[in-house]
Amino acid sequence: MPDLATLFQTGCLIVLAGLLLAAAWQDLRTLHIANGLSIAIAALFGIWALVGLSEGVYSATTLGMAIGCAAVLFGLGVAAFAGGMLGGGDVKLLAGMGLFAGPALVVDLLLVTAVAGGVLGLAVLAGVPLGSVSGQGEATLRGRLRGRIPYGPAIAAGGLWVATKLAIG
Repeated sequence: MPDLATLFQTGCLIVLAGLLLAAAWQDLRTLHIANGLSIAIAALFGIWALVGLSEGVYSATTLGMAIGCAAVLFGLGVAAFAGGMLGGGDVKLLAGMGLFAGPALVVDLLLVTAVAGGVLGLAVLAGVPLGSVSGQGEATLRGRLRGRIPYGPAIAAGGLWVATKLAIG
């Protein structure tokens, strides 16, 4: 039978999955991810990491590297935001997921996010209305290419992959 710490950490990962789904849904509907969701993910990581540290299944070194991964993802995200490729909520959500991914799962996070983002892009090109659609120009390919793509669902897919990998060990 799993110990209490393992059950608690698994519960944290379930809550993380719910927060990711909420962020994806909000971004799909409004092209906006509330700051509270990213803050909740970061706070949840703090709880998850403290439980792991107290039980000896998570080290201070791993914690530091996870914070470093999140900082690097945040920096890259800020550059993408400055270039108009990501929204601010996407950047914060990606950095929050970088905490959970750490160095061991950051490549998985980015790969799954990129593939899911590609699927979203193809859906937009095919004419699927994602996000808040403006009536003008959406019927043409040029109009769809100029539209904004909600990237939160792609980040959520990568985050759910990470949460699953963490849950199954």
